Amino acid sequence: MSETPHRYTAELAGTIEVAWQDRWQERGTFHAPNPAGPWAEPDAVAGYTGGHLLVLDMFPYPSGAGLHVGHPLGYIATDVFARYQRMLGKNVLHCLGYDAFGLPAEQYAVQTGQHPRKTTEENIAIMARQLRRLGLGHDDRRAIRTIDPEYYRWTQWIFLQIFNSWYDADAPREDGGTGRARPIDELVSEYRDGTRPLPADDGRGWDDLSHTERAEILDAQRLVQSVEATVNWCPGLGTVLANEEVTNEGRSDRGNFPVFKRNLRQWVMRITEYADRLADDLDRVDWPEKVKTMQRNWIGRSQGARVTFPVADAATAATPGAGIEVFTTRPDTLFGATFMVLAPEHPLVDTLVPAGGWPEGTRDAWTGGAETPREAVEAYRAQAAAKTDLERQSEGKDKTGVFTGGWATNPVNGARVPVFVADYVLMGYGTGAIMAVPAQDERDWDFATAFELPIVRTVQPPADHDESTAFTGDGPAVNSHNDEVDLDGLGVAEAKERITAWLEAKGLGEATVTYKLRDWLFARQRYWGEPFPVLFDEDGIAYGVPEDQLPVELPDVPDYSPKVYDPDDADSEPEPPLARDADWVQVETDLGDGRGVRRFRRDTNVMPQWAGSCWYYLRYLDPANEAAVVDPDNERYWMGPRDEPVAVAPAGTRDPGGVDLYVGGVEHAVLHLLYARFWHKVLHDLGHLSSDEPFRTYFAQGYIQAPAYTDARGQYVEASEVVEGVGDDGHPTFSHEGEPVAREFGKIGKSLKNMVSPDDMYAAYGADTFRLYEMGLGPLEQSKPWDTRAVVGPQRFLQRLWRNVVDEETGALRVVDAAPDAEVAKVLHRTVDAVRTDFGALGFNTAIARITELNNALTKLEGGVPREAAEALVLMVAPLAPHIAEELWMRLGHNESLAHEAFPVADPALLVDDTVTCVVQVRGKVKDRLEVPSDITEDALRELALASPKVQASLENGVRTVIVRAPKLVNVVPA
Repeated sequence: MSETPHRYTAELAGTIEVAWQDRWQERGTFHAPNPAGPWAEPDAVAGYTGGHLLVLDMFPYPSGAGLHVGHPLGYIATDVFARYQRMLGKNVLHCLGYDAFGLPAEQYAVQTGQHPRKTTEENIAIMARQLRRLGLGHDDRRAIRTIDPEYYRWTQWIFLQIFNSWYDADAPREDGGTGRARPIDELVSEYRDGTRPLPADDGRGWDDLSHTERAEILDAQRLVQSVEATVNWCPGLGTVLANEEVTNEGRSDRGNFPVFKRNLRQWVMRITEYADRLADDLDRVDWPEKVKTMQRNWIGRSQGARVTFPVADAATAATPGAGIEVFTTRPDTLFGATFMVLAPEHPLVDTLVPAGGWPEGTRDAWTGGAETPREAVEAYRAQAAAKTDLERQSEGKDKTGVFTGGWATNPVNGARVPVFVADYVLMGYGTGAIMAVPAQDERDWDFATAFELPIVRTVQPPADHDESTAFTGDGPAVNSHNDEVDLDGLGVAEAKERITAWLEAKGLGEATVTYKLRDWLFARQRYWGEPFPVLFDEDGIAYGVPEDQLPVELPDVPDYSPKVYDPDDADSEPEPPLARDADWVQVETDLGDGRGVRRFRRDTNVMPQWAGSCWYYLRYLDPANEAAVVDPDNERYWMGPRDEPVAVAPAGTRDPGGVDLYVGGVEHAVLHLLYARFWHKVLHDLGHLSSDEPFRTYFAQGYIQAPAYTDARGQYVEASEVVEGVGDDGHPTFSHEGEPVAREFGKIGKSLKNMVSPDDMYAAYGADTFRLYEMGLGPLEQSKPWDTRAVVGPQRFLQRLWRNVVDEETGALRVVDAAPDAEVAKVLHRTVDAVRTDFGALGFNTAIARITELNNALTKLEGGVPREAAEALVLMVAPLAPHIAEELWMRLGHNESLAHEAFPVADPALLVDDTVTCVVQVRGKVKDRLEVPSDITEDALRELALASPKVQASLENGVRTVIVRAPKLVNVVPA
């Protein structure tokens, strides 16, 4: 038997923690009542005097490896914050689900033959066990999973809301702006009654059009469209990949297969219609400024001008073209445009290439060594097709390209400029064509230098500028005039305005705004994803599945792997696994449109993994609701706009509503947040949501980093197998299987082979110690290193806390009912005051430091700890280390969980200093410092100051006057 049977050890911690986790679950301790719907508890809702709060983490993907110690950082932080807010009397909703569709599970299924659902559910079970053991105060009733048909029924429903909508740029909004989504039925009504003219005015009305003609008009307006698009086609995986799923080497990040550019028919969501709102409304939310900048850069709104360069020497081209349109943010530099560059995919490339050999004026540097322009362009296009967009735009990449053999005319000076093809220009951005002004752009300068092209300065550089480089700054315009317009000497803004007005008057261009943001490719040629709720008739017209036929369930198929391709074959065609299930693909049904039962085919693509994670936070609010995605009253209660906007919003801004605190890694701060905002705004426009932003406050947590080790080949080795030693020089050494390895620090994960499982921490220290360690590492937003050896510090803190309440020998309480003395009371209440501030600002590391000081001070008390101090200490610890706090609270004589106990409140009287330092000056120079009572009177302070020997030594001729500013300053003026 142990000498201290009641000592707080890892074993005792584990017993306590599991018991309290069971108790919380049995009692529904963290169940948050709703005001309406299936879980309506209006009386309980009304009983929360502190209001309500929605606290969420980013949706996790259940990996087969389970959690590592880096994953729980944000989960613990939101749990501490939620527990604290609950103790302030708020109805707090805190829950977590699983983003369970995705390529990893499907690839594993392809390799093993095991259905991805089985793999995914096993992974969820592992993760759920690890999360439960962490003691998170989640409302476990709301643990949704995207793979469940009852969940993705509503994902499909939202898709149909967007599919059956159009964007009316002229429709007024409640915020005073214009432009919002409207139901497509309203567009049909306007076409039918003539309030909106038909696209083609041929004298016919809406009812005079054929079924196919009407469908074509509506499909061109929908917010979800089926279009031919340039995509990243990966034959090895049998699917289209998003840009973020492709490496800089032009290969898939999963499987390392080659990726090719292909034109395929795809579903796209017209997120570009919301570009302005997505950019402007960032001012209304409380997010890190760096994240707002990332989103704005991704949207890429640019103001400038569209300019048309007429095609010159059209007679030499295979098919004469009308002109090349470019977008430029610097139309004031047009006089310096000495060549043009088109993306390899640009449709005008073939128009510009002449049928024969190289035209007169072609330089050797322009041809790429090919005999004809056609050969040069085809060879270059083939090379470009094997590269990713990221690779093509790499800053350090050499600028390559070939002359098309075609020429254009600079519209401002009539100069004949050669037109090149180069892969650093992307078809997906702007117009896919650029005017090159090498004197004002470093990239164009490099290209012009490499291809021996002329360089003309249009902005005057400063006198000290290196003439062998481009000048990218601002300055007066030079060399910029023709017979009709003169920019010379003008500043940039005025020059832009004047040249744009001239272009518009001449019909050569117009002021415009462009965006880097592209419409969202929304289809994957795989099996493991949400089926599209769409049916195609024999004419290829798409219809949404009637709501009463949702969900369209993912069928079980014998073979869920993609068609076997040559992974190096760019010309292979996709064949999704669902296409092989003819019974599922072919459907006979009645759409309820009065045309009876007809034969249709289903779409055999599936939605991307983003779909389920675009809206899950809404389903948390009402997961048992079978009639709606969320009851309007529940959405308004948890996420609705408030009377006051967030503190960072401009004056007069309307509060957008949304999740009160959303925590997650910055790696998801662009696409996930952008896509969720888009879906949310559409649903708001259609009247389904009162909030028009999904996340009112977003906090980007840092990473936990751990040592990683590489061998002589530069390959990572298993960190847990590395042996640490000390060299002859006293420095640490590291070896793996007897061979030296190099140490570095990096984000914990499988790729660096430096994973540390929280299960190991639970066993060795307990969950409360693990929670305290992670929260005490440093500010939540910063990345910090992991050191298992340092976990003993938080463990010792909890052991001292235990000893302050429980006698380790007998198990009896060590608390006494006597009131704390004045010094202990002062320390206690100042700690309470500071910790309340820290918890409210997510400053958990500083809160732990303050609580540690109090804990240590109480440890030194003789004769036991005053109950008032012990209970306040336990309550302050509760959000951070809830299991030991619950246990000590119970042992202190309380029968109910402390989860809803009131958090301690500081006595203001004990926050005031008893004494302060008073500075005494003579002729403005400090002569003495006195410790005086904080409430000392002016007369008393004057007497003390004049009695000071140091002051008296400076008053040989007496005193003229004494200025007193009690209690901190006395200024004596000698006679």
